[in-house]
Amino acid sequence: MSNPFDLSGKVALVTGGSRGLGHEMALGFARAGADVAIASRKLDSCQAAAAEVIALGRRAFPFACHVGRWDEIPKLVDAVYGHFGRLDILVNNAGMSPLYPSLEEITEDLFDKVIGVNLKGPFRLAALVGSRMAKGDGGVILNISSTAAVRPSPGAEPYGAAKAGLNALTRSLAFAYGPKVRVNCIMAGPFFTDVSKHWDMEAFQRRASSDIALERGGDPAEVVGAALYLCSDAASFTSGSVLAVDGGSY
Repeated sequence: MSNPFDLSGKVALVTGGSRGLGHEMALGFARAGADVAIASRKLDSCQAAAAEVIALGRRAFPFACHVGRWDEIPKLVDAVYGHFGRLDILVNNAGMSPLYPSLEEITEDLFDKVIGVNLKGPFRLAALVGSRMAKGDGGVILNISSTAAVRPSPGAEPYGAAKAGLNALTRSLAFAYGPKVRVNCIMAGPFFTDVSKHWDMEAFQRRASSDIALERGGDPAEVVGAALYLCSDAASFTSGSVLAVDGGSY
């Protein structure tokens, strides 16, 4: 392979693709030659990100979808296949981790929303897309998890539980849809996305100096290399893998 990272002729769907890690991966895939469908809850944000993909010379398809709502997911899948005629890469990136005052004050509604967006939605998407990929030309599913899945996560317990489920789901789906579909996961550490605007940065830097080998958080663009690897032919013998991209914090 002259360039195993080349995605020319491929179509990728990135959920949560209008900002943060999803936005960077969408642009990274476009630079590698892929056409990109961008899904998030707000259509105008999807359209803005799609314009950036088009500016890179690739086709783009913006679509508003709340992945925590089971009934919206088939509409997203049908729309992407209807627009492009195919789908080669699915990135389950959309996530949420709302703040709460204490564990006993977490409502059932909040708990269900966190599980819905971070675990139920990715499962449903992977099931619908993976089955089509397995019956067709194959493809790649990439889940975006978090080190909260394997480390104590005070202030983010439901989120950590959902991401732990996503790690487990990754390996199960790799067997369910292999050998034609590869399923992998990036377990992301602390990245300076929009969520980080709510961090106590002084406290974070103190923790980073002792808990992270690189002693810092990640720039969102630093996830792109791992995503390109796992979604390209460079990772043709990699499936069921959970790759930590966390600056050495795990």
